[in-house]
Amino acid sequence: MMLAAVGALLALLPLASTLQSQAGTRRGGRLPEPAEPALRRLTHDLLAHYQKGTRPVRDWRTTTTVAIDLMVYAILSVDEKNQVLTTYIWYRQHWTDEFLRWDPAHFDNLTQISLPVESIWVPDILINEFVDVGKSPHIPYVYVGHHGEVQNLKPIQVMTACSLDIYNFPFDVQNCSLTFTSWLHHIRDINLSLWRQPELVKFDRSVFINQGEWELLYVLSRFQEFSVKSSDSYAEMKFYVVIRRRPLFYTVSLLLPSIFLMVMDIMGFYLPPNSGERVSFKITLLLGYSVFLIIVSDTLPATAVGTPLIGIYFVVCMALLVISLTETILIVRLVHKQDLQPHVPDWVKRLLLERATVLLCIRDRNKFSHSRTQSSDISRQVENNDSTAKLHHYGCEDPRERERVGGARPAPAVAVQAEGSPLMHGVLREIAAIRQFLEKREEFRDVAREWLQVGYVLDVLLFRAYLLAVLAYGVTLGTLWSLWRDA
Repeated sequence: MMLAAVGALLALLPLASTLQSQAGTRRGGRLPEPAEPALRRLTHDLLAHYQKGTRPVRDWRTTTTVAIDLMVYAILSVDEKNQVLTTYIWYRQHWTDEFLRWDPAHFDNLTQISLPVESIWVPDILINEFVDVGKSPHIPYVYVGHHGEVQNLKPIQVMTACSLDIYNFPFDVQNCSLTFTSWLHHIRDINLSLWRQPELVKFDRSVFINQGEWELLYVLSRFQEFSVKSSDSYAEMKFYVVIRRRPLFYTVSLLLPSIFLMVMDIMGFYLPPNSGERVSFKITLLLGYSVFLIIVSDTLPATAVGTPLIGIYFVVCMALLVISLTETILIVRLVHKQDLQPHVPDWVKRLLLERATVLLCIRDRNKFSHSRTQSSDISRQVENNDSTAKLHHYGCEDPRERERVGGARPAPAVAVQAEGSPLMHGVLREIAAIRQFLEKREEFRDVAREWLQVGYVLDVLLFRAYLLAVLAYGVTLGTLWSLWRDA
């Protein structure tokens, strides 16, 4: 019996030594290593009993406040015809989830973790102006802090409806709004706030790509409540993206060619009004401007509600070219030489050749009176020659010449006079016809010269009125575009 007891004690000695070693290990302070990492244990602990279909508050009266932020990355396109703005933004959300909290000391001092978006509750914040889903990359995770702060960061390509005002094209400034709101939850359940200060959001261009047609001026933010037919109110956060077009390309390709053609039209007035080259020159300019408008028609923005001012500018320039051509045709018709052209009326002479020359400060106006005096002298000289011819015709010769002729041949004088009388009458009739033709031609020349002088003065008057109209039109448009650009 004694031997059996000793054998049992010997068998228990290894077990006792093992238990003693384990007790010594525990007294030394060394904890056993966990079976899985802290990140996995925390994820499993947070999502084991999580219900993503319920708003994450312990008291239903508590409002979930979602702080949002926006940074514009690029302006992709502006469709004036369809009134659509396409932008690429960096969008951030921040809210507190009361069911996603833990003690970092129990999880290896882990204070932040990324969780799948599909596994937790996410607010239904949408943009009211959305017209298309766009092409946005899918970000499958969100960051969660140990106090329950959830950060949802994602880039979005936004295609939104915007009321685009193209009246000031190409110096236009567009103001498009992005309205973030909860589509279902009213303000008692989900409220909105701004993540950063409004001043920081307004002038933040740190990520904006500033190499396209549009430049970002600023982004305004404003909070407001919205309700439909006295129902529950909804929280809205509006971001006003203000952009401005760079006009250099359109100035070079649209405005400068039109200005050059208008300058050439003004220079065409220096061609002589009595030459046909001015009419052909003006017609060529009008055809060239028509072709220019056909080429640039695809470049101009088009909407169903309005026309840009530059389109009105092109139409007015075309009208000015037509007016210039019409004025040229009238002047050429006025100074054109015709045999049946009447004399210039006296009131036209007084109004245009006397008063208008002084008013227009025409330096060579003295040649008009000189031409009229010269025409009168020519007519007077013709009349004197006509009187002399008539005196010779009626035999008013010098008595001494008559005596000399009579002394030499006294007998056949009457016969010679009788025989030469029909011949002399024929010669005198021919001379009278030639004289009448010359007088008539000189009269036509005087009439043509007078109408040419009237046309010259009238051309100067119309040219200066046309030049003033073009300058006033150009200064008005330049002032308006400058004010809109600096506004």
